Amino acid sequence: MSVEFAGLLVYALGMSITQEQAREISEQRSRSETTRRVVSPGLEALLYQPIEVLDHGFVRVIDYLGDDSAIVQAARVSYGTGTRSVRGDAALIAYLMRHRHTTPFEMCEIKYHVKLPVFVARQWIRHRTASVNEVSARYSILDREFHIPAPGNLARQSTQNRQGRSDILEGDEAVRVLEILKDDASRAYGHYEELLDDEGPGLARELARINLPLGIYTQWYWKTNLHNLLHFLALRSDPHAQHEIRVYAEAMLETVKAWVPLAHEAFVDCRLEGAELTAKQLAVVRRMLKGDAVTQETSGLSRRMWDELQAVLEGRP
Repeated sequence: MSVEFAGLLVYALGMSITQEQAREISEQRSRSETTRRVVSPGLEALLYQPIEVLDHGFVRVIDYLGDDSAIVQAARVSYGTGTRSVRGDAALIAYLMRHRHTTPFEMCEIKYHVKLPVFVARQWIRHRTASVNEVSARYSILDREFHIPAPGNLARQSTQNRQGRSDILEGDEAVRVLEILKDDASRAYGHYEELLDDEGPGLARELARINLPLGIYTQWYWKTNLHNLLHFLALRSDPHAQHEIRVYAEAMLETVKAWVPLAHEAFVDCRLEGAELTAKQLAVVRRMLKGDAVTQETSGLSRRMWDELQAVLEGRP
């Protein structure tokens, strides 16, 4: 790929990546190595390419180890690949997923380069099952890039859920919120530049950064195994997860589909679109199957557990 292509890549991504990063991506994708190890053709096609997320963010796969056959090989402790049919491998992987035999999934690893707002990163880092290396504002000057929510994502605080949103803001209220977010971000970054100015205070970078808002973008390399990645995705792609981290999880879920399609299919079936019931909820379902007209009052379930059961039975999030 040419330098001109790298420039087009930057333009197409709305400046989510720098010219230098675009050239690096172009060079990486122009190389091809021969190897004896198993590769995933689907993920090879995506390797190094940024998947745009939010207004300035992205996710891209930097490296990986293993594929569906690595899961099967570990489960059977076999010597190589191709000892069973694809159908047999799919059935085994589905069995492992259903019964939570997690170790075989740990044989696959993946490394991402992620650009994300700091407030998303602070949620993300709660998952302590990965190796992380984040850009340091002690050494680097952060770019003037902030996440400003799309108007359709501006919502009031939910009165029912302390972590949730309710009605979308409209009209003058939405305009005013966006003005405040943009003005505050711009003012904070302007002061950041002023503090760093060699002809001014020349403040140390590690101190100048403390006034930057949570909406500024950071970047990191994030490496994890497939088991822990799927746990992350189960939580963060859930409809109840915050929108700004959910869109990253959805982008990463597409890379999993390309990487390990059999494991992805089992994950969607067992975890994303499956459901778990407590013993009490299961007892209620059994009563319903026998024809009993069970109500919340006669179920023995709390209101919350009853509502959760109804959501599962009705296919609601």
